Amino acid sequence: MFARTALRKAGILAARRPQHLAARVLPALRASSALALAEQRLPAERLAYAAEKLSHFDAMSFEPIKESIVSREMTTRYMTDMVDHAETDVVIIGAGSAGLSCAYELTKHPGIKVTIVEQNVAPGGGCWLGGQLFSAMVVRKPAHELLDELAVPYDDKGDYVVVKHAALFMSSVLRAALLADNTKLFNAVAVEDLLVRQEETGVRVRGVVTNWSLVTQNHDTQSCMDPQVIEAKVVVTATGHDGPMGATSAKRLEAIGALPAGLPGMHAMDMNTAEDSVLHMTTEVVPGLIFAGMEVAEVRGCNRMGPTFGAMLMSGQKAASLAIKALERDAA
Repeated sequence: MFARTALRKAGILAARRPQHLAARVLPALRASSALALAEQRLPAERLAYAAEKLSHFDAMSFEPIKESIVSREMTTRYMTDMVDHAETDVVIIGAGSAGLSCAYELTKHPGIKVTIVEQNVAPGGGCWLGGQLFSAMVVRKPAHELLDELAVPYDDKGDYVVVKHAALFMSSVLRAALLADNTKLFNAVAVEDLLVRQEETGVRVRGVVTNWSLVTQNHDTQSCMDPQVIEAKVVVTATGHDGPMGATSAKRLEAIGALPAGLPGMHAMDMNTAEDSVLHMTTEVVPGLIFAGMEVAEVRGCNRMGPTFGAMLMSGQKAASLAIKALERDAA
């Protein structure tokens, strides 16, 4: 009954002539099927392109190589980088949105050697996605200016912009940072501690203590595996808010008495308050150590902003300017 009514509405079945159902419906169904097949059929040009590429791949053979050559290439380059970056100008702890925005800003000053240390295998922190594992990334103005620099497309909504997938920003800023000659990323490397010296003017951070992340995560299951050190003139810490791998510098400074006991920690969500606070309170908390991104909230008691990323980008950029200022101050 319902099918007959639908067919009548479509003009296929005459209300008073059910005997002609087959004669009227079958040609219409055939025409509809033919149209669907035509819409699904690939154009001839694409089929020809695919055939040409498949022929190319099928005939392809890789150049020969010895396995030992691969090992030497990786080991030599990595160890050379480790030797070169045992002393550096700026160490950035954490390759999330704030840390990489800082690194990108410092690429504009090729005379500054920048070393990025990221505990995870994959850099990017939580910025590969927006909130609650959704794809879109909301950036409040004026932080969209960094997106413009990186040629990241977005939908302009007036007071804010929306990047259709957060990975567009992260892949762009990561690429820009790593292409520069003055930056090096050591991922799967954990910062276990800070290098802290007691100097005439007081406590000063002079670098970071590092280890392979897998070693750091398994200290309780094996005998002691000592770390090593990267000396730095300035350290930017951008490890995020408190968590299993977050706020590491804040917690360490509190533990050694360089910051007062009972840090305020991150307060509840308020986007409008949080982003301004995080940006304005991005500062050199102790000599030689600049806090950026959501780790600022742990030492200053800022609100959390949730899935808006403007403050992360601009806090990282501000940290870069603070690092330049600190380098010039110490060189004077």
